[in-house]
Amino acid sequence: MSEQFFSLTPDLILDVVERAALVRATGRTLALNSMENRVYELELEDGSRIVTKFYRPGRWTAEQILEEHAFVADLAANEVPAVAPLPLSNGSTLERSDDGIFFAVFPKTRGRILQELDDSRLQQVGRLLGRLHNVGAAKKAAHRLALTPDTYGWRSLELLASSPLLDAQAGPRYRAAAERVLRACEAVFTRVAARQLRLHGDCHLGNVLWQDTGPFFLDFDDMVTGPAVQDVWLVVRGRDEEAQRSREVLLRSYETMREFDRSELALIEPLRALRIIHYSAWIARRWEDPTFRHAFPDFGSQRYWFEELATLEEQADLITGT
Repeated sequence: MSEQFFSLTPDLILDVVERAALVRATGRTLALNSMENRVYELELEDGSRIVTKFYRPGRWTAEQILEEHAFVADLAANEVPAVAPLPLSNGSTLERSDDGIFFAVFPKTRGRILQELDDSRLQQVGRLLGRLHNVGAAKKAAHRLALTPDTYGWRSLELLASSPLLDAQAGPRYRAAAERVLRACEAVFTRVAARQLRLHGDCHLGNVLWQDTGPFFLDFDDMVTGPAVQDVWLVVRGRDEEAQRSREVLLRSYETMREFDRSELALIEPLRALRIIHYSAWIARRWEDPTFRHAFPDFGSQRYWFEELATLEEQADLITGT
């Protein structure tokens, strides 16, 4: 099925989307930026536009994708700004192409990305996150991935250790550093018994769009179950004094909507470490995709792995306080 995914064409996309969404398109299509999935904007005959997402085969099951859709629908029902998928002719928000590739259709929603947030905007995002987490905590997600040292860390390291892309000279030291940081992560996760809830999972500033009415989160493809602080630290990612001040501004606003357990702040560096290892495993897992080889030309080189090794050693020192 990977070959069909890599070779999706505008004609195929238009055909299956028109049938599934019961719409007529003009034929004008625009490929949108997405590494993981194939996402296209389509112009309809009435002048409106829709966005269709073709999910990468093998990544999520139908149940997992539908839990993503259900979370976004819950947000929209509770007036939390989110772009919910449209109902399709099969009575669901999810359909398969003739080749068996899952896809969904969304309304086109415009907004702008801001790379830096002043205090006023941090407060808006904080309130929005609090409301999002209130909705996330109201129901369970039985099929989505749980963000833990095992799922994001040990499983990712196992994949990397068996990959020919892990440089032979850097590999042993990289594995040792990763094992050290993961043991440190496990200790903190054990000590901090954070409540698990449905999260955006990847709410960096590139997934926060701004309109005149305020911000909204885009792209729940990485939705996970995990601690609330995962969404918090991705908005404010730094470690310096200014980052800590900005995070506090966000959290004080968050707490006007939802209580936040400050003990979860101890999970920020472990979560950062897990994201680093998980990211490398993600690239390795997708290496057969020509898009990834073009986007990450240095991946797999000795230089890449020694830089990752240094980063993990720093993370281990930060987590353990050594």
